[in-house]
Amino acid sequence: MELRQLAYFVAVCEELSFSKAASRCFISQSAISHQIARLERDLGVPLFERTTRAVIPTDATTRLLPLAKQMLSLESAIRATVRTTGPRIRLAANMSFATRSLSAIANTRAAHTDAEIEYVIKPFRQRITAVADGDCDLALIRGSVDQPGLAVEQLWVEDLVIATSSSHPLATRDTVTLAELSPYPLLLPPEPEQVLLHNIIRAAFADLPTGPTYGPPIPPDHTATMELLNRPDAWTVLYAESPTEGLVALELTEHRLRIPVSAVVRTDAHPSPILTTLLENLHR
Repeated sequence: MELRQLAYFVAVCEELSFSKAASRCFISQSAISHQIARLERDLGVPLFERTTRAVIPTDATTRLLPLAKQMLSLESAIRATVRTTGPRIRLAANMSFATRSLSAIANTRAAHTDAEIEYVIKPFRQRITAVADGDCDLALIRGSVDQPGLAVEQLWVEDLVIATSSSHPLATRDTVTLAELSPYPLLLPPEPEQVLLHNIIRAAFADLPTGPTYGPPIPPDHTATMELLNRPDAWTVLYAESPTEGLVALELTEHRLRIPVSAVVRTDAHPSPILTTLLENLHR
């Protein structure tokens, strides 16, 4: 039995989907299925009943899940305990924050030449857990989180990018309105995977006579950019500042689609001068 297998097991339990769990853990669906099958062989019991439409936990899974979470929590605690006592900061984020974060890290290290600042790539849920468990000092997230023991500080606000294929009927326009986009299919991940994004879209269309026309949800193993290339009549919203080649960015006249970017820290942590400087450099 390996800790990574327990991490995959917990992901499948929480997502009730091998494909969603694989996306969350940044591995392929076949790889996560293989590791779960190995875990089942090691334990000698089936953990999930698999059908074409559902993943159903077994009784053994119900008993194993709290212990698996405890083991993963202990791993984070062990890493936090043996961390070096020197000036070291661990920042958890994802790749979309890399440009701003690395610039802030460089400026912070210029002010604190003996500082060691790690940039750790983690999915959203793992970022929050890492800060709560003390494995990381700071996490960058979009939106907010309400969890005891954690504090959220807004750093900046992003304008979401409207993206279409270069052959979209509106692609030659300099600016568009939400009303003009409304008749065209909007491609988004399923709402359980991007609750914040769906809430922002609903709020933006709330005072318009017609809402968005939703296209089919973007599958977990697909990307929004590739879906647009296959659906030149559709549009989507992106966090990135510039779309992929073959796509165009359209400016909204209303500037309604905005999302806060926040830092998450522990409320009981004593902010070090390095962390304070890093937060200052992350502010716009």
